Amino acid sequence: MSTQEIANSIVALCSAGKFEDAYTQHFSKDATSIEPMENGVTKGLEAMFAKGAQWAETFEVHSMEIGDVIVADNYFATTFTLDSTNRHTNQRTKSSEIAVYRVVDGKIVSEQFFYDMG
Repeated sequence: MSTQEIANSIVALCSAGKFEDAYTQHFSKDATSIEPMENGVTKGLEAMFAKGAQWAETFEVHSMEIGDVIVADNYFATTFTLDSTNRHTNQRTKSSEIAVYRVVDGKIVSEQFFYDMG
């Protein structure tokens, strides 16, 4: 698959709430996920699944929008806009982030998220 095809599939799967399918189908087992926080690096698909499960346990998502994809060679980026409630604090927030992905040999090898911590 081309980078554009992978990007389109990621958006389609995530839009349908099929995050695990997106990771299973398109990510390398050795992929890395980077978040803008201390110790924000997760290495390996299994650890990324665990991170996702913890996030899903913590947040209830009321709505999510995914922006248009931008592709440049082996990279693609998109935006995620979320309306969610933290289940522990009952605080509802709206947030947005930019996600940048790197594709090597038909698999995503890294994802990095950019958002304000405030």
